[in-house]
Amino acid sequence: MPCLQPSSRVAILGAGLMGRLLACQLARQGHRIALYDAQGPEAGGAAARVAAAMLAPLAESAVTEPGVVRMGQYALERWPQLIAGLDQPVFFQQNGTLVLWHRQDAGDAQRLCALFEKNRRINPTLPALQNLSGSALHEIEPATTHRFNQGVYLPGEGQLDNRQLLDALRATLTRLNVEMHWNTPREMGDFAPGTAGQPDWVLDCRGLGARGAWRQLRGVRGEVLRVHAPEVRLLRPTRLVHPRYPLYIAPKEDHLFVIGATEIESDDMSAPSVRSTLELLSAAYTVHSGFAEARIVEISTQCRPTLPDNLPAVRRLSERVIEVNGLYRHGFMISPAMLDVVLELLATGDSQLARRFDVAVHTAPAP
Repeated sequence: MPCLQPSSRVAILGAGLMGRLLACQLARQGHRIALYDAQGPEAGGAAARVAAAMLAPLAESAVTEPGVVRMGQYALERWPQLIAGLDQPVFFQQNGTLVLWHRQDAGDAQRLCALFEKNRRINPTLPALQNLSGSALHEIEPATTHRFNQGVYLPGEGQLDNRQLLDALRATLTRLNVEMHWNTPREMGDFAPGTAGQPDWVLDCRGLGARGAWRQLRGVRGEVLRVHAPEVRLLRPTRLVHPRYPLYIAPKEDHLFVIGATEIESDDMSAPSVRSTLELLSAAYTVHSGFAEARIVEISTQCRPTLPDNLPAVRRLSERVIEVNGLYRHGFMISPAMLDVVLELLATGDSQLARRFDVAVHTAPAP
């Protein structure tokens, strides 16, 4: 199969997280990039705009496969490199993850911690979790004083600000002279790569927008709150063991908090329900009473593009067409690895990273 030649013309469909990352890296390599998106520059249709952007491979090991966990570990080293090359600052923190639970949920917490330990035996490079109680817990996270007496600290995990990142990528793409076609939906059939007057390559990063081409895709709905809470001082992403779903609270800069938990097998993009909103807010209040006086900045809904096995995949539909999709709930945690897998495929026609991370690379359309 052909490889990407110097100064190639590349059309990228979808200006969400993967589309912007690929456009940025390929433009830096000297290629001429045209980026197309069905919506505007704020990435309003992208799952990445609503995400909490947590980088938590050990925490996520409870719900995903070892290959995804390895991608998460890779991202913790790769994200600082990617951010350093952008034209605007992006909040990045690597202060670990705290897992808390109320007394009545101790049984669920015990099972979760046993799962963490099992996954560490599978992947010994994961850091050891630290069991905390009493003063040790309050020392590492003072805001938990008088509310929790037990917790688990997962060292080394991180997070970033998703919207700062999307904006910084857009600013960098502008400087790199990438053609950005906003509110311009395109389909794969609109291009004939490699022919006269056409791009040399087409990369499809449209997420759920690619369902016409990748019919196995489904949406998994998430509901997320953004609140401004000046009275709350959480030093790191905090997860609460909950009988119905695990709540997360991700503190960003300037006392902005991203709160989420719900995960529904649905393509429904309507506004969040009153029930789920109340559950999110009440659970957050049990973590810190300062959330009672928080101001709700935004209540958002988005559907994450998901394949049947909940794992990401790459397809080479033809010699000059590559699709990447299925990042599910792990977009920010695995996108640096998926970026480098695609760059390897373009450069050499093969990817050792894909094998390292157990990423499926298909060479023909799925039946």
